[in-house]
Amino acid sequence: MKCISSLRMKAIDRNCECLGLLLIQLMENAGAAIAQSVREKLESGRVLFIAGRGNNGGDAFVAARHLAGSSGYIVKLILLGKARDIGTKEAFHNFSLLKFSRVEVIEITDSSQLEAEASDWYSEADLLVDAVFGTGIKGKIKEPESTAIDYINREGRAGKTIISIDIPSGLDPDGGSFEKAVHAGLTVTFHRMKAGLMSEKAKEYTGIIRVAEIGIFADAEQYTGPGDLMTLNRRESSGHKGDSGRILVIGGGPYSGAPALAALAALKAGADLVTAAVPAHVAEIVASYSPNLIVRKLSSNILCPEDLSILLDLINSHNVVVMGMGLGRAPETLETVRRILPFCRKAVLDADALAALSGTIFESLAGNCDLIVTPHAGEFALLRDMRTPESQDSCIKAVREFSEKEGVVTLLKGKIDIISDGKQTLLNRTGNAGMTVGGTGDVLAGLTGSLFSRNPAFLAAACAAYINGAAGDLAFEKAGNGLLATDVLEKITEIIKEADIG
Repeated sequence: MKCISSLRMKAIDRNCECLGLLLIQLMENAGAAIAQSVREKLESGRVLFIAGRGNNGGDAFVAARHLAGSSGYIVKLILLGKARDIGTKEAFHNFSLLKFSRVEVIEITDSSQLEAEASDWYSEADLLVDAVFGTGIKGKIKEPESTAIDYINREGRAGKTIISIDIPSGLDPDGGSFEKAVHAGLTVTFHRMKAGLMSEKAKEYTGIIRVAEIGIFADAEQYTGPGDLMTLNRRESSGHKGDSGRILVIGGGPYSGAPALAALAALKAGADLVTAAVPAHVAEIVASYSPNLIVRKLSSNILCPEDLSILLDLINSHNVVVMGMGLGRAPETLETVRRILPFCRKAVLDADALAALSGTIFESLAGNCDLIVTPHAGEFALLRDMRTPESQDSCIKAVREFSEKEGVVTLLKGKIDIISDGKQTLLNRTGNAGMTVGGTGDVLAGLTGSLFSRNPAFLAAACAAYINGAAGDLAFEKAGNGLLATDVLEKITEIIKEADIG
């Protein structure tokens, strides 16, 4: 069964919001699913919800309201903490609705209150619903949550039905170690099986697992969105210079703007240091684009084997190599690309550098170089030595098969970008017709390299595609069809700041 991590689930929730399906609607659907599960287990009787202050508690507030509206049920709810401390506006809204329902509520702030004020509620209940923690649990379990879990398990041992919302409270949602957890008879999880429910240890706690659909759009999972940016590694506040990425851009020769755009995009996306290694006659031009760039002047007017020594030294001192922008396709240039690739730990190949990928080069890179390629349809046809399919489904299949066969991540640029590592595939639809202007692909390459320095290849490529297109969309609002690559460059930080991933 396909499972999902807690972080990926949060990303999908956020992407749903971006598409217009709000978290409060998903919470309503989740709560309704829980209420229905209670009805199936108990035709009538006393139901006790034990809820935390997060969105898992929010699901419980909805379920309690739904159930209280059904005949035959006496519904009570223990809130672990003060109502004013409920963590999200959606959960707080649903808690506030309980005052108009027939749900009796008590707020518990310490474990002694559980014994003094709520012990009878536990013992009188016919069925208990566990909503103490959801998939956002972190660190050691504190009071009164720890005692609340003990009380739930006590009632479970007495033969009462325990239903856990999304995941038994205390269980690690991604399969890691845990201190204690609720022993549920039924776990109702949402959308997909959570990774933490699949472990052997978890089987002691989950009981029967039911996956409930709550109306999540397929597009929220298949297309990149702002939620995907939430899964990127953030810069460490205690980091030192270089910890957030040292990027080497190798490009230029026939063209000077391309490597400069890529290098500046890498900086805009959060890299600490970016070095542009460029042929001699364009070095001063590239340096003139920004004082923030470190420019290393090569010996010739094209990339050539004579510069292998200096290039290998530079590769050793950088995390990621971004190569190909404006490089040209002279035979000695492509030979140099092929010779330095095995020494790159991580590399992003774009434009002219893609022409160097022929024969058995992918086999020689296996295990040595973690590689992202960023072709457009024409370049992808040359890589595969066959025409790029026109239909989207066929194109997705071709990208997936190529990526799996060659052991690379492919970011196929187009009206709809396709990103795949052969196992997982995402689509990206940010961007606009104005981005056919020259240079936007160079910006994308630099962005990809920057994110790749501190993230897995597939995630870096997918998020770079989203940021590049979203920045282009923002720039297009003002520039229209006069959009320039530099306009896209200037909007990168706004997209990143909006997603809070700096």
